[in-house]
Amino acid sequence: MDSSSMVVRYEATVSGIASSSSQSENLKGFILATASGAFIGSSFIIKKLGLQRAGSSGPRASSGGYGYLLEPLWWIGMVTMVVGELANFAAYIFAPAALVTPLGALSIIVSAVLAHFFLREKLQKMGILGCVLCVVGSTVIVLHAPSEHSLSSVEEIWVLATQPAFLLYTASAIAVVLVLMLYCEPRYGQTNIMVYIGICSVVGSLTVMSIKAIGIAIKLTLEGSNQATHFETWIFVMVSISCIILQLNYLNKALDTFNTAVVSPIYYALFTTLTIFASAIMFKDWSGQSASSIVSVLCGFITVLSGTILLHGTREPEPASITVKLNGLI
Repeated sequence: MDSSSMVVRYEATVSGIASSSSQSENLKGFILATASGAFIGSSFIIKKLGLQRAGSSGPRASSGGYGYLLEPLWWIGMVTMVVGELANFAAYIFAPAALVTPLGALSIIVSAVLAHFFLREKLQKMGILGCVLCVVGSTVIVLHAPSEHSLSSVEEIWVLATQPAFLLYTASAIAVVLVLMLYCEPRYGQTNIMVYIGICSVVGSLTVMSIKAIGIAIKLTLEGSNQATHFETWIFVMVSISCIILQLNYLNKALDTFNTAVVSPIYYALFTTLTIFASAIMFKDWSGQSASSIVSVLCGFITVLSGTILLHGTREPEPASITVKLNGLI
């Protein structure tokens, strides 16, 4: 066998190993994202049961009562939510945002199904169809998710974050957020739902990128390559904290001003779209992917979005005052 044939065979073997490793990492991310959806979806129901139980023996949360803080069920719901968020954080370590972010819709399915059995919130036939669409769309996304590129240090992530294309995206995102905050919010914040949701979604896409960078840094540190000594790691930490605070602030404003059934699907659609777009620029998720795989993932996302809209559109509305207060708590 000549040397050129040996080289070709070696490259094919390395490529096969890399592909297998990538699929394994995607599977870990998928399992973690699915677990996250189950925990977060369950936490909404558990906390609401705790709120109802606390309200039956004292002032309701909607009336300014804080009896739920003494209710064990509410705290179980909080712990469940934290576990779900940690699982979601870990999912970003292993899998690309194009896979993990759309799977957030699974928490909506879990919440809707559990509400049907435990809260007597009837799940309509169209709601069941929405659940099916979310499952089908998620399956398509998982089957055609892009491969994650291997990174060996936080410095490599920093190079990706400071490339001209992503710097342009970041600058554009900051400009849009400033316009929405300084000009649009005082004039249209209380009447146009896209103001608050726009701020949350744009900032949220940067949040996910920085959290993913931190997750990779933690993973590398656990593998023996300490990333805490790099200043880039702490820049990503500060960016994450700042973005999370800003994002939560405006999400609460959106939930306090507009109907949850309207806020949730619009926020999911815009946030997920921008996150996938930002990840494609920074981490080159789609590099080397076939056009059919990209189209399949987009179709899967649209299917999940359609299911999400159906689910929210067919759920029975809660009294406005209770809805607003619960949204502030969960």
